[in-house]
Amino acid sequence: MTTGIGGILGYSRPGHPVCYSDPRDLVPEGFDQQVEFAIILGGDGTVLSACRQLAPCGIPLFTVNTGHMGFLTEAYVNQLETALDLILQGQYSIEERAMMSVQVINRGQVLWEALSLNEMLLHKEPLTGMCHFEIEVGKHAVVDIAADGLLVSTPTGSTAYALAAGGPVIAPGVSVLQLIPICPHSLASRALVFSDSEPVGIVPANHQQLVLAVDGNAGCYIAPRDQVRVQKSPYTAPFIRLGSPEFFKILREKLGWGLPHIAKPTSVELP
Repeated sequence: MTTGIGGILGYSRPGHPVCYSDPRDLVPEGFDQQVEFAIILGGDGTVLSACRQLAPCGIPLFTVNTGHMGFLTEAYVNQLETALDLILQGQYSIEERAMMSVQVINRGQVLWEALSLNEMLLHKEPLTGMCHFEIEVGKHAVVDIAADGLLVSTPTGSTAYALAAGGPVIAPGVSVLQLIPICPHSLASRALVFSDSEPVGIVPANHQQLVLAVDGNAGCYIAPRDQVRVQKSPYTAPFIRLGSPEFFKILREKLGWGLPHIAKPTSVELP
């Protein structure tokens, strides 16, 4: 199975022909879609790529951490044999994680599309200078935001780039998306959380070419007349869990959330 390039579907740019692939075409050639589950060995980047490639198959993913953070993984390599025994005995559950569909559209034609488990980021290249974005969430009024960039995240992505950008942590089972301006030029432009039943339309009001990145991997260029459309995908990422999903425990172990910080005076002798 290919990994790193599996979610890259080409790119669009001024004067370039349409470069569009259906997400179903990402399934690796010759992959047996009748298997009961797939084993993913790697870090979070590998897991994200595997989710994009296998989402159309609906196959449960058993993720094994061989990387660093491993926020999306379920087990370590030294636990693999025991974990596989439990899976083969049927002692596991499935946790469905929501994914997003990210499309680049020009005059009603889809130029580019990708699936996303974490986030979509739109910014200048290089990441300097102010951008202006016209944003429409669902059927609400269009708003204008000036910022260095714009990020749309799933609940799963709320602990990734969105967290570093100042957004809230969102539990995976909550049916929402969040929109975060990157370094906004306004005290009023802050993270917005809204129902994932509402699609997001983004029109960059700039004369310069922008860059769109999905899950820190796939990306394309955005021309001044392009529109970016983000909505909940019909596909999900089904993860195998060996115990009941424990999101707060992962936050504590991986990010240190909720750990007690108690000041303990050192023992000193009084004069």
